Amino acid sequence: MKRIEIFENGIYFVLEIDDENRARLLHFSALPFDEKTLTSRSGTYGFNLCEVQMSGIDRAGERHGNKYIVTAPGYTLKFKDFTDTCNQTGRKLEIAQFDEGTGTLVTSHFQFYNGISAVRCWTVVENQGSEPQTLEYVSSFCLTGIEKEGLRTQDEKMRIGVCHNSWQRELQWKTYTLPQVGLEMAQPLDYQHSSKVFACTNVGNWSAKEYIPMGCLENTEVGSVMLWQIEHNGSWHWEISDREGHLYLQLSGPSEIESHWSKTLAVGESFTSVPCAVCVSSEGFDEAVGELTKYRRAIRRRNRDNENLPVIFNDYMNCLWGDPTAEKEFPLIDAAAKAGCGYFCIDAGWYADGGWWDEVGEWRESRRRFPNGLKEITDRIRERGMIPGVWLEIEVMGIHCPLLKDTADDSWFFMRHGKRVFDRSRYQLDFRSEKVRAYADSVIDRLVKDYGVGYIKMDYNIEPGIGTEQNAENAGDGLLGHERAYTAWLDGVFARYPDLIIENCSSGGLRMDYAMLSRYSIQSTSDQDDYRKYCTIAANAPLALTPEQAAVWSYPMYGGDREQTVFNMINAMLLRIHQSGHLANIDEQSGALVKEGIAVYKKIRRNIKTALPFWSLGTSSFSDEWVSLGLRCEKCAYIAVWRRESAEDVAELPIKFLAGKNAEVSCVYPSFNEERFEWHKESGKLAVQLRKPCTARLFKITFAD
Repeated sequence: MKRIEIFENGIYFVLEIDDENRARLLHFSALPFDEKTLTSRSGTYGFNLCEVQMSGIDRAGERHGNKYIVTAPGYTLKFKDFTDTCNQTGRKLEIAQFDEGTGTLVTSHFQFYNGISAVRCWTVVENQGSEPQTLEYVSSFCLTGIEKEGLRTQDEKMRIGVCHNSWQRELQWKTYTLPQVGLEMAQPLDYQHSSKVFACTNVGNWSAKEYIPMGCLENTEVGSVMLWQIEHNGSWHWEISDREGHLYLQLSGPSEIESHWSKTLAVGESFTSVPCAVCVSSEGFDEAVGELTKYRRAIRRRNRDNENLPVIFNDYMNCLWGDPTAEKEFPLIDAAAKAGCGYFCIDAGWYADGGWWDEVGEWRESRRRFPNGLKEITDRIRERGMIPGVWLEIEVMGIHCPLLKDTADDSWFFMRHGKRVFDRSRYQLDFRSEKVRAYADSVIDRLVKDYGVGYIKMDYNIEPGIGTEQNAENAGDGLLGHERAYTAWLDGVFARYPDLIIENCSSGGLRMDYAMLSRYSIQSTSDQDDYRKYCTIAANAPLALTPEQAAVWSYPMYGGDREQTVFNMINAMLLRIHQSGHLANIDEQSGALVKEGIAVYKKIRRNIKTALPFWSLGTSSFSDEWVSLGLRCEKCAYIAVWRRESAEDVAELPIKFLAGKNAEVSCVYPSFNEERFEWHKESGKLAVQLRKPCTARLFKITFAD
């Protein structure tokens, strides 16, 4: 038996090569490895480094149901090679295993990142045998014993965090005990096999329609936290279950059972799983999110947008609602420029004379809406010192689009059972098609070159299901091919136009994943049109993405009072301001507050791009009466506080990293603030009084190192 023990960037990594020459991942944690925590009656047998299931091979051994354990040839793989190298990113581990029966080489990749307690993981499967082999499942990360530290039972100490997601109800973070998800163990060493799996799964092209592709596991007894994300823009799966008295975690992309995916590898062919990231901390949940935030910044495409954080005005939300015309745009352009916005985006409807939903796809302006052409509008935007933008939904084509008559045939679209896939009167384009990519490129090129567009709101409002059977083994295989082709197409767009800002929008936040966000610089967080509910989405946004990528609507209400305007502005001021609302029609006081809020934002945004989030009141629920989000910077912190319909007018906000420290607190927005606040040094709490419901304030806390 051989052990490889590594400590890198705060991560303890222990790999065992056992007496049968099998690779076992014994430990991946912010805590040191303790041999005594391995309590399985079968020793380290179940601690597989990865799981791989192929067709036609017996899964012998323990009862598994739909669990991805005892996979074949996963359980017969034998250790072959280990490499430990360094690159510009950090340390890189590769562990190769081989199965004699099928001739399958499986290589597990672990990329570390200098100074960050996070690892990016993926698996490469290569057919080195003499006949084709069909994959049904491949894990990207696989770890058994995720509960093993501490004396308390699993039921007592373990917590699972899930980020539920929904249209206008994005980013609902919920925490569960094992009994609450049906994994009750009762005893410290309960070896009774179960067939129960707690899993979060996505099937289809909306990667976050029910869950953000991430999760959390916390051991409350020993204080360890593990966070993960699956970096894929389509079907994915993660699961937690039990094995021989231990719990395991597995992360993957598409699979046969869940998402109708399989892949046949001819001799010499290989398959690379979708990547995932796993980060660890022994200092608490906020710190773990901080490590994931640093990792997300490290993998993201370098771009000026995330350095400069310009303010974007978009004419949609509580404003034109997808009904733009030249007459309506001119006063909005002037008002947005006066308020201090840097970009002005013309949202949906600019390309259709009337109802536009089922006609999208040609992307040429309506002369009825813009009699002198769209360029008149984009020129006006530039004259006012802003950069123009437009709304697109490039992946779909409406069923009444003129291009369908003589240009786009079946080869352009998702097909199942010999028919085009419909959803909400649109067809799904297949980006594996060279013709589709050429068409999409022509649209981008024309908008950038002919109109000077520097911002694109790239929306996506359908769900085409399990995928396409055209030119694919199965629907899941077609979907995966399309998703990878789409991100490759995006890479080409940014190679041609590196300063073009493209916003990731999918009916708001229904495709919030880091396959997309490693490329896009900004993400729509929601279509929520009630500012009082939006503060929960805004407060939770840094769970799923970096603050400087999280676009939050601010839409001062026509006829609203000053506190409504302030509440709206503070929703966005620690993230990315997506300004909207009828700025040309609101009263002078509200307009001045918008301008003031944007001016304050411009002073603090240089800190936002490097800040790490914290939650004094915990992550937010829509029923919470008080909500808070903080950003921790090197020498200061910012904290937003919202009061909804609370009977109490005072909230105490614990800020544990400042306990015992001298700090100066100021209200940085709004300038008219008359509410009271106090810093309590010894307890490390900021007390805030907001005397009226539906009010909010933004504070800056300055402290010594």
